[in-house]
Amino acid sequence: MAEEMKKPVKITETILRDAHQSLIATRMPTDEMLPIIEKMDQVGYHAVECWGGATFDASLRFLKEDPWERLRKLRAGFKNTKLQMLFRGQNILGYSQYPDDVVEYFVQKSIANGIDIIRIFDCLNDVRNLQTAVNACKKEGGHAQVALSYTLGEAYTLDYWRDMAKKIEDMGADSICIKDMAGLLVPYKATELVTALKEGASIPIDLHTHYTSGVASMTYMKAVEAGCDIIDTAISPFALGTSQPATEVMVETFKGTPYDTGLDQAKLTEIADYFRPYREECLESGLMNTKVLGVNINTLRYQVPGGMLSNMVSQLKEQNAEDKYEEVLKEIPRVRKDLGEPPLVTPSSQIVGTQAVFNVLMGERYKVATKETKDVLLGKYGQTVKPFNPEVVDKVLGEDKVNAITCRPADLLEPGLAKFEEEMKQWKQQDEDVLTYALFPKVATDFFKYREAQQTKIDPAAADTKNGAYPV
Repeated sequence: MAEEMKKPVKITETILRDAHQSLIATRMPTDEMLPIIEKMDQVGYHAVECWGGATFDASLRFLKEDPWERLRKLRAGFKNTKLQMLFRGQNILGYSQYPDDVVEYFVQKSIANGIDIIRIFDCLNDVRNLQTAVNACKKEGGHAQVALSYTLGEAYTLDYWRDMAKKIEDMGADSICIKDMAGLLVPYKATELVTALKEGASIPIDLHTHYTSGVASMTYMKAVEAGCDIIDTAISPFALGTSQPATEVMVETFKGTPYDTGLDQAKLTEIADYFRPYREECLESGLMNTKVLGVNINTLRYQVPGGMLSNMVSQLKEQNAEDKYEEVLKEIPRVRKDLGEPPLVTPSSQIVGTQAVFNVLMGERYKVATKETKDVLLGKYGQTVKPFNPEVVDKVLGEDKVNAITCRPADLLEPGLAKFEEEMKQWKQQDEDVLTYALFPKVATDFFKYREAQQTKIDPAAADTKNGAYPV
């Protein structure tokens, strides 16, 4: 093989973030990760995705762990490998928009505690909601990867994606990620998409998809052949289903080709062997539901992410209206079109899905509109690719439509850090605590109380009775 023909594809391993987020609702504790990271550090991954997304909330809420402490422990173990996180643009890791000062401080602390690559996305692909995080990442010397939420619809032409790639490069991003959260990207469309992005920008392209619809490994193959630089995979015990294609399978696929990853299967086997007993535990306890392990072709039929489908089914069950399932599935694309055809990813997927359920159950479209639907129509989430349905705007907002905004939503937010600092000062043990509180005030306060109780048990004499703080 001529040296100049080689174009090894790089691998980002997702086992410590998206793989367990997708298969076991983000419940893998830090203690399960630490024994294997020295081995993972020897593999030669492009990066290990290990933080952000739902891991922050789940660590606090369900595992009673400090996510910042997890990051520091992972950083200490990964001496040679870049660590990556997922960041929801102006939403950070939460579900609403935060002021710029909070976004900037969160980025600063993420990088200070060990993150190298920040993958930044927005549920509407509104680049105005990405710029603050990108600037902050660059200022701190991090790698800013901007993710495009991939979706289908008449607005999402190859020209649209090509133009977005140029915008992303112009805003200072170091790489582009195609974030195919619903597993909608099929193999030959991947060829077209990667080609278009390469025409629009010269920075590296990373493809992230899910196995939900059963085509993801083939999609990776066609994308790599078209020039995709990096693919996201999961070690086999936590691969497939609603997770990513298996790392070992993709490494073997490209072996001996110009795209050879160069990764050692023997080391990957050791990592898989480590995680296999934990997978069995998760299956036996019911934490890993077999429903998330199969192929769901309805994802392609209805262009609805798997998580959104299951959420919809539970909403219908609660109302004893499971017979309305097909009706709601048909209503989802109509609602999506009314709301400007947004990609279906958190939180837009939940907003569209819930509104579709209401429309069907009420027997009249938009008889009841959720607060979130109103906020989308008021521009509080940002700008959609297509305009809203004016009839729906009139029905849902009425006179309130004069309050709709066209600016970047965060421009209307006052700086928030000082206020959060004041509210949570009695609990503060480290600088990062204010950020934990800013994102999830109630969950954070519960965690701080738990942490204090644990520390009192360990060393009652360590209490500083004046301000209720304990040394870390």
